[in-house]
Order: sequence, then structure tokens, then C-alpha cells
Amino acid sequence: MSNRYFGGNLTNYGEAPTTVEYLVVAGGGSAGGYWGGGGGAGGLQTATGFAITIGSSITVTVGAGAATTAGGSSGSQGSNSVFGSITSTGGGAGQYAANSSGGGSAGGAGSSGAVQTGGAGTAGQGNAGGNALGGGGDGYASGGGGGAGSAGGNARTQQGGYGGAGLASSISGAQLFYAAGGGGGVRTGTGGLGGASGSGNNGNAGTGNSGSNPGINGLANTGNGGGGGGGSGSAASQTGGAGGSGIVIIRYPSYFAPARLTTGSPLTYKTGFHRVYVFNASGTITF
Repeated sequence: MSNRYFGGNLTNYGEAPTTVEYLVVAGGGSAGGYWGGGGGAGGLQTATGFAITIGSSITVTVGAGAATTAGGSSGSQGSNSVFGSITSTGGGAGQYAANSSGGGSAGGAGSSGAVQTGGAGTAGQGNAGGNALGGGGDGYASGGGGGAGSAGGNARTQQGGYGGAGLASSISGAQLFYAAGGGGGVRTGTGGLGGASGSGNNGNAGTGNSGSNPGINGLANTGNGGGGGGGSGSAASQTGGAGGSGIVIIRYPSYFAPARLTTGSPLTYKTGFHRVYVFNASGTITF
């Protein structure tokens, strides 16, 4: 293979890359139903310099977002996303009347007769969930789910905690935001907003609700957490929002050859000086 001068560097034009850049976002957690805590965002990891073994198939797993939660129940953790040796942890569950535990980012705590606390996120992937207030005089306000960019907000009197902010990435060729936490629900008052997602390319995470409203779902292929359900009526109708599914994106300079084989039907294109592979569903890639 002959060398070619490209962009100021002498490169082996048309050969397989030896390293790639990646973004691996796990599925978001679902929120608690009936004044529940917001769902935590899926864990987010991104870096350059991931070493490639030429001719070897690399597994890509896109984690599912956790399903909608019934009223009066805690949410569920999202599923992990994987690229080779890189595993991002599914977003934590938003809780109903309980402390929350971990996840990529932790879900928000759910209000009960005592103050409840949000759990910690996974180091290098996400942040903590917000705390919930004690009970009726506070409107049964629950905490927001953590996001990749910041922790979930603590509940205030008759105000659900906001979801933690997502993080921006331009790996796809456009600046998009991923892994925002869901807002906390409330029985009496105002539900928390979903985590900030910048310019709105991916919209907000699920927003918490009050009254007889279900929580809003996180958007697909963002890793956003679901929003907490409201709760002034029948618990059966105030469901917690589902988490958004994850995503895996791979890119490298376009003077290298395309991948030899992919499965899972990734979106494949060139943008600027890069080749990009966007996996919205699980598959494999071989260079």
C-alpha cells in the first residue's frame, strides 16, 4: 500500500485504522410512578485511541431503556451498552417512597414520610440522583435523576427535583446531547424539568409531573432517564416514564479504509475528515 500525503500528515491511505474514537451511552433508567423520583441517565463514556485488532469482530451492544413503571412502584435500571472492552452502566431506577441506589447515573429518591436520599453514579460515567422531601406538607416532592453532566436536583417544597444535565458530543458530526436525567414527580405542586440538553437536538429528558399525569419517557438513543409520575389521583394512572435506549458511535479519519464488515445495520457515513458508524441497535464491526 503506497503512502499518501493527506491533511499535513504522511498516512497509509486506504489501510484499516489502528485506533478509533468512541461514544458509548447505556440505556436510561425508568422513573418511579405516583410522585416518583426521576430515572437516572445511562452511563456515558467517550475517548480516543481505542486500539483495534485488524480482522477481529468487535461486539457492539446498545442497551435498552428501562420500561414504564406502574403507579405506586419504583422504576428499573436501564441496560448496559458495550463496545469491545468498554461497558457503560445502565441508568439507575427512580424510586417510589425510598432511597435510590446507583447506576451509570443514579435515579432520584422517592418521597415518603421521611427524607430520602439519592444514590451515587458510576465514577467516570455519571452523577448522583437528587434527594426527596419528607411528606404531605412538602407536596411529596421527589428527587431528579442524575445526568452525565451534573447530579440530579434535590426536591423542594411542592417542587420535584430537576434532572441532571446531559453532555454534548460532536462525534457524529453534529453537536448532540446525551444522557440527561429525568425530572422528579410530585403529588401537590410542580414536577421537575428533565435535564438540560443544550440546543434541543435531542430534546429534554422525561419531565416529572404532578396531578393525574404520567411521567414523560426519555427519547430513544439518548440514554435519557424517564420522568417521575404525578400522584394526586389513582396510583394506577400515574406511571413513571420509561428510560431512553442507549447508543454507540465510532469514528476515525476518513483516509483509512471502511470497516470490512458490520452487522446490526449501523448508520454509516463520512462527515468532514471522518468515517462515522452510529449503532442504534446491537451488532458487530470488523476492521
